Amino acid sequence: MFFKTIDFSKFSSIKVGNKIEVLMIEKGDIIPQDRLIIGHANNLLVSPTPPELMMLSKDFDFMELNKDILTIGCATPTGKVVSFARKHDIAGFEFFSKLPGSVGGMIAMNAGVKSYEIFNILESIKINDEWIDKEKIAHGYRFAKLSGVVSEARFKITHGFSQELLDSLIALRANQPKEPSAGSAFKNPPNDYAGRIIEAIGLKGVRKGGMGWSEVHANFLVNFGEGNFEDALYLITEAKKRAKEQFGIELQEEIQVL
Repeated sequence: MFFKTIDFSKFSSIKVGNKIEVLMIEKGDIIPQDRLIIGHANNLLVSPTPPELMMLSKDFDFMELNKDILTIGCATPTGKVVSFARKHDIAGFEFFSKLPGSVGGMIAMNAGVKSYEIFNILESIKINDEWIDKEKIAHGYRFAKLSGVVSEARFKITHGFSQELLDSLIALRANQPKEPSAGSAFKNPPNDYAGRIIEAIGLKGVRKGGMGWSEVHANFLVNFGEGNFEDALYLITEAKKRAKEQFGIELQEEIQVL
């Protein structure tokens, strides 16, 4: 293992954060229990005083296809998985195209798009050198209860990559803002949409400093330039407050605030 200085104002997708020493985990390392694991920072809002962080190194950026089992290291970028699936005519990974980040990050939050989510295609995960079947892992909408750091994942494959599905998922990006963001800020409440709620409480397009709720999709908190943690946190807190006061709805963050 080794330390790496990461500038989260450049590394994170929302472009907010300071330079932080992050512990990089290599193959064979004993993973510390007193640090928080992060992925590729596509759904993170990093404060000036985050907990001690660690990441999987490039040792965990790999894919191995053995008959009908695909093993993927959890530092592997989702875009790389889509390219591999297309090349080998593997079905089920098309929705990864809509979810930038790492495979480990997707598993940690059971990431998905509409009816597609990673636990639907997952077979097992490796934690502390032990393989655990997905049936033994409590999971649900944007949630997975993990007992440790996931280093690898196995998927049982079927053939038939769908370019049509891929194209339709990519087209969904048309309603996403171009400015830096961390993806959806809030989880959708049951039978409702967080974006609708944010618009209904009058926050769509509202800015605080360099941060603001997008005019394109209200559930995206975007950085218009020089946005900082304090402004982002204010907007998140205000949205939760208004949703509770006006509709009795408790919005839950999908963005991870550290």
